[in-house]
Amino acid sequence: MPTEQIISQTKTWLTSFIIKYNICPFAKQEYDRGSIHYAVINSNKTEHCLQAVISECLRLDAQTDIETTLIIYPDHLSQFDDYLDFLSLAESLLITQDYEGIYQLASFHPQYCFEGESPMDPANYTNRSPYPMLHLIREASLEHALKSFPHPESIPERNIKVTRELGIEKIQDILSHTFSVNLKPGK
Repeated sequence: MPTEQIISQTKTWLTSFIIKYNICPFAKQEYDRGSIHYAVINSNKTEHCLQAVISECLRLDAQTDIETTLIIYPDHLSQFDDYLDFLSLAESLLITQDYEGIYQLASFHPQYCFEGESPMDPANYTNRSPYPMLHLIREASLEHALKSFPHPESIPERNIKVTRELGIEKIQDILSHTFSVNLKPGK
């Protein structure tokens, strides 16, 4: 699948779910500003996928106009357990490359399931995405945003409530709509 289509589908997921239902109260501002970078990694090799994490850290180091990066892995990590192992490696890599405290990772996967929860719990969709991806976040920016947000500890509880009220069928419809996004000829 073309990179542009994967990015377009990811943007549709962001606008039609994450932003529309305010799952991340900070996403709309960055989306509207155009300060989200989308990195599609078309590799099924773990080493390449890990190298992309560091490459994107270097990009954020050099390009301060980029606030955050979504690293998308459409060809790798389709099994959630494999993804969790990869996430652990990526977090360790940030530490060994001296990025701890500078950037942090948030995790999204099509099969995301919170530990101890049923896979059919709509609350899992707060972290479900069209493709396996890592969200690379500037830690200083996150800390600043959380300070200006009233009761940031309430965000997860609010999201659980919203997703459960929407229900699994509605959320699945929203997610499946992201895959109906096709590029127009010539794009």
